[in-house]
Amino acid sequence: MNTLFDKIWDRHVVQVVEDGPTQLYIDRLYAHEVTSPQAFEGLRRRGIGCFRPKQIICMPDHNTPSHDQDKPIADEVSKRQVDLLAANCKEFGLTHFPMNTPDNGIVHVVGPEKGLSLPGMTIVCGDSHTSTHGAVGAIAFGIGTTEVEMVMASQCILQQKPKTMRITINGSLQRGVTSKDVALFLMAKLTTSGATGYFVEYAGQAIRELTMEGRLTLCNLSIEMGARGGLVAPDEVTFNYVKGREYAPKGEEWERAVAYWKTLHSDDDAVFDREVTFDAADIEPRITYGTNPGMGIGISESIPKTEQVHSAARLQFKKSLAYMQFHPGEKLVGKPVDYVFLGACTNGRIEDFRAFASIVAGRKKASGVTVWLVPGSWHVLQQIKEEHLDEVIHAAGFEIRQPSCSACLAMNDDKIPAGKLCVSTSNRNFEGRQGPGARTILASPLVAAAAAVTGRITDPRELMS
Repeated sequence: MNTLFDKIWDRHVVQVVEDGPTQLYIDRLYAHEVTSPQAFEGLRRRGIGCFRPKQIICMPDHNTPSHDQDKPIADEVSKRQVDLLAANCKEFGLTHFPMNTPDNGIVHVVGPEKGLSLPGMTIVCGDSHTSTHGAVGAIAFGIGTTEVEMVMASQCILQQKPKTMRITINGSLQRGVTSKDVALFLMAKLTTSGATGYFVEYAGQAIRELTMEGRLTLCNLSIEMGARGGLVAPDEVTFNYVKGREYAPKGEEWERAVAYWKTLHSDDDAVFDREVTFDAADIEPRITYGTNPGMGIGISESIPKTEQVHSAARLQFKKSLAYMQFHPGEKLVGKPVDYVFLGACTNGRIEDFRAFASIVAGRKKASGVTVWLVPGSWHVLQQIKEEHLDEVIHAAGFEIRQPSCSACLAMNDDKIPAGKLCVSTSNRNFEGRQGPGARTILASPLVAAAAAVTGRITDPRELMS
């Protein structure tokens, strides 16, 4: 009667504190330059090292510029954080994937693509979107800097066990609908707090039919529903994705691993604290109109009218629309856009660039639109070149930048100017998230590509062959 979450959690319990939290063993800690300095300093003050340094992987991503990475970082704060991570890794004997090297990229892209994130693991990082790694069938969640220090020192963490939720999507996704649209649909239906206190397992035909890249996108956005994390039961899609990757098991070890991984599924009689079911046929390409990821609509729909919004949410609704310069009841299709951003740990993988290229092939970039195409890792950039997607993209008038978190969160040079409207494949559209005064519409790579060649919010299905 166990859920997938229960099976992994129970296997990692060290001890349960009476009337308190669980001491949970952690298989993998990822660390980047923003949330690790204080943790390292804490170890230094205590005169201790990392308990199991081989299980800690570090890389800069948030402050990494998306251009001229062979030159010193211009921003002093960013440069100091990136340099400090390198120094700390050397001092504490940790694996470090430096900027501008083939191993580097966004931590939530690099981990799975290198086979560092594996089914059955517990994975943490000082970053909320650590939930991404749950796509391989792992318990993965973000932690605070104090907890980063705790894991460095003990390879354990104290956690209250969350409740479990299963979200089932029946049927197959329609043409032009991606996992990003599924996530935006769920956020609109459940709200950005609808999964608070839960760990979500995604199930159903639509989920089983997703590629691993699609599952990574979906799990990445679990946190935007308030969930502690999200995961998908490992299956042949998972095994085929992981097999042969640099840090994945090899030979007989691989066979043993797969035999165990095949047991990682919720039992037929498993009981979840909450069950929710949706139909894939009800999901179309999505866009957001407000200032949280749950304020979204189908691309053919109109922004709700004020009277359609729950009375308790109307003040925020009005405030959001005023910030976005939109009006209740209007459609967004046809609205001119200023910027398009393809990338982030949400949509910076090879599948996302394939989708973008499929729309822009044979077309030209719209004049007056600034477009930033930022791979999530150097490996993704290599794949883009191997598949000649760069040729398609360049022929359409676009440039591909260097791997970085880029315009997701305005911690580097890629900031959207105040008042400008950006169609973005990233994960958050909060006020100022992409730059002070920036206006963000969250969308899939297909919607982003359609905007990039038309200069307006466009239903990508109109451009699909």
